[in-house]
Amino acid sequence: MTSNDEYVLQLLTERGYLTDAQVATARESMKAENETTLDALVAGNAVDEDIVLGTIADQFGLKYCHIDADAINPDVVKEFPQEIAKKYGVVPVVASESSVTVALLDPMGYDAVDSLRYVLQGKDVEAVLSPIGEVKAAMEKLYASQGADSVSTRDEVSGIEEATGDDAPVVKLATLIITNAIKMKASDIHIEPMEKEFRVRYRVDGALRKMDSPPKRLQGALISRFKIMSKMKISEKRIPQDGRIQITVGGKDLDLRVSSVPTNHGESIVMRILDKSNLSLGLPQLGFLSDDQTTFERLIKLPDGVVLVTGPTGSGKTTTLYACLGQINTPDKKLITVEDPVEYQMSGINQVQVNKDVGLDFSAALRSILRQAPNIVMIGEIRDEETADIAMEAALTGHLVFSTLHTNDAPSAVTRLLDIGVKPFLVASALRAAMAQRLVRAICENCKEEYTPSDREVKMLKGLSAGSNAQMPEHMYHGAGCDRCHKTGYKGRKGIFEIFKVDDTVQRLIFDHAPATILRQRARELGMRTLREDGMLKVGSGLTSLSEVLRVTMGDAD
Repeated sequence: MTSNDEYVLQLLTERGYLTDAQVATARESMKAENETTLDALVAGNAVDEDIVLGTIADQFGLKYCHIDADAINPDVVKEFPQEIAKKYGVVPVVASESSVTVALLDPMGYDAVDSLRYVLQGKDVEAVLSPIGEVKAAMEKLYASQGADSVSTRDEVSGIEEATGDDAPVVKLATLIITNAIKMKASDIHIEPMEKEFRVRYRVDGALRKMDSPPKRLQGALISRFKIMSKMKISEKRIPQDGRIQITVGGKDLDLRVSSVPTNHGESIVMRILDKSNLSLGLPQLGFLSDDQTTFERLIKLPDGVVLVTGPTGSGKTTTLYACLGQINTPDKKLITVEDPVEYQMSGINQVQVNKDVGLDFSAALRSILRQAPNIVMIGEIRDEETADIAMEAALTGHLVFSTLHTNDAPSAVTRLLDIGVKPFLVASALRAAMAQRLVRAICENCKEEYTPSDREVKMLKGLSAGSNAQMPEHMYHGAGCDRCHKTGYKGRKGIFEIFKVDDTVQRLIFDHAPATILRQRARELGMRTLREDGMLKVGSGLTSLSEVLRVTMGDAD
């Protein structure tokens, strides 16, 4: 019946017009070679053609109406030649000097409308859906004098491309949006309904870039397609939903974590692209300088204790933790993670997905996995006192625990734990280190060049150097902009870090409820580089730019 029957079957099932059992029965009963499951269901009166076409029309914002071949003015043929009608699979219903209304021969051939606007030199083209028999009858009547053959819905439809199954236009467009994002190495895809446009943006190296917008009329179809791909309920548009898409592009297996949220102008979709190749990243690829890398490698190989990674959302904390697990994941150790959600599937590691609907929150999951006798535990995030207490106690009973916190700097992790109610003696005894991190865009190696900093930059550099242990860079680099970096001068991201180690003195300070400023002072005495100082070293090495370091450390103390 249509060029994408499977999609229509899902729509009808979601809306309660069909059951899974009816669809399964129809699949088995198909007899005619060219008959589809949807054809069989309509022929068997399981669902009426009016309901099928009305559902499609409602989904894509089209009008559904019956047409009478005898009531169509033959003069429309003068404005709409047979070759155009056959090529694009449409029949003109009403025509004027400035517009034309067409009925679609293929109910899913609505993409032909955009092409017709160019072919008809800017005329306003409106599409309607009508019973297929009525459309075919109108075409035969209107073009009988031109010798038109009887038209087949399947053989003589849209001239853009014959689209069946997963090759249907909306399916193609949805796949194209995802594959283009992956080619650009985007971390997120944002599908955003606006009042007058349907906006698509990619987040590349931390910055959002606006892409060409699909036609506004495809908004409902595309959103439904993404929801179907991520196994969400397409009929539920009032509440947020979460889903997941697994896709292979260029031989790479990728997971997309999908979130939908209702907004004023439709559902907003955000897809986080989880590239499994990131699991193979070692600590050097994260951006560590050699001394920090040595320190961190020693910390993650401790037999017990808590190691925290801190920073705001999107600062790469999870990637760092996975890199740690990958480095210490050996057959003689048992590793278990508790995550919400599980972002990457890692071989050799037991991963537990938090499910609050059944009472499996972080604390409940953590209690259970400790009875599994793990050597190493990774908790996606410490959010409350109960989870924090269990993590600290686990560390004191011989487990190495990794987790994340939302704090601006590393020493503030202690303050945060105390604020949520963890006893000072637990923090002092269990915490081994906290590392804060940010992500900065890396200068594109293809167009990197040395340049002379402006007077303003020199003044800024002197001010930064005077207030910290950072030295004035001898050389400054930037990206001139090339095709590889899409003229931005940046390609990829690296981390900047500060590592706060807990020694005997820090333990006593924690016992005494010392503020973060005192803890920070002691950390500096132990040789901790601040985020900004680490960033400045990477500016001097040509890894990133001064503006990037200032952007991500503007709110941080030195």
